[in-house]
Amino acid sequence: MTETILSSATREVAIGFDRPFVMIGERINPTGRALLAEEMKRGDFGRVEADALAQVAAGAHMLDVNAGIPLADEPALLTRAVQLVQSLTDVPLSIDSSIVDALEAGLSVYQGKPLVNSVTGEDEVLERVLPLVARYGAAVVAISNDETGISEDPDVRYAVAEKIVHRAADHGIPACDVVVDPLVMPIGAMGTAGRQAFRLIRRLREELAVNTTCGASNVSFGLPSRHAVTGTFLAMAVASGMTSAIMNPMHAEVKTAVMAADVLMGTDRDCASWIRANRDPDAPQGEGARGGREGRRRRRPVG
Repeated sequence: MTETILSSATREVAIGFDRPFVMIGERINPTGRALLAEEMKRGDFGRVEADALAQVAAGAHMLDVNAGIPLADEPALLTRAVQLVQSLTDVPLSIDSSIVDALEAGLSVYQGKPLVNSVTGEDEVLERVLPLVARYGAAVVAISNDETGISEDPDVRYAVAEKIVHRAADHGIPACDVVVDPLVMPIGAMGTAGRQAFRLIRRLREELAVNTTCGASNVSFGLPSRHAVTGTFLAMAVASGMTSAIMNPMHAEVKTAVMAADVLMGTDRDCASWIRANRDPDAPQGEGARGGREGRRRRRPVG
């Protein structure tokens, strides 16, 4: 059984085949959020603080932290964001940047074992990022594209993932610490995107024995009622073997679909998390509650 163990200074989270699905909060990311980008650039991290607390309150098991702002000092901003979020919550973090210096800055102040988001299959990127991951004892997201770009052929994307896993092993990083992103395409632009993703997720689990993640909202980009599409996709991805996703836990439709998938896959033992989240607070409790043995209406035999 493959498990990727991430930690903060005081708390561990396991991403694994027989574990509940891990929700990684996506909100601390200035990409496409002009107001957040402007605030972070001028040193105002109030929205970062609010987003961190709100996502954890909504059920995020981890948080992705990104400070990619054009013409800003990304290493300094990411360092400050990581330190701030770790001072507010004990969930582990995904340190997210395409800039190696920023990743190293974030890793240097992180307390625990983070997830590094991310490395791609380009040889130059692999040789810059993987030694950093190994040095800090982190886990890493492996994105299934390389110098040729993102292939529409899931077999090509599988081969890229396999290359990254093998190259990681050369640096002493075990396969359990490589979480593969199979790259989910927008279903509105590519009608086979869902089927491709499910097929690739199954291969990654069964043949490469690695955990998986994705940017969940990509699948519904450009569509109306996006949350319903994203939630349904995630439930189907869980059934195919996906073990985590970078997503917004504050979207009720998406979170509910993930929790229901855990119930149906048997990873929410005794449906405990589902019951806690959905129990009617006004329902009667205890032995006298309707639906117990004494309160249950007997059905008369037919015939």
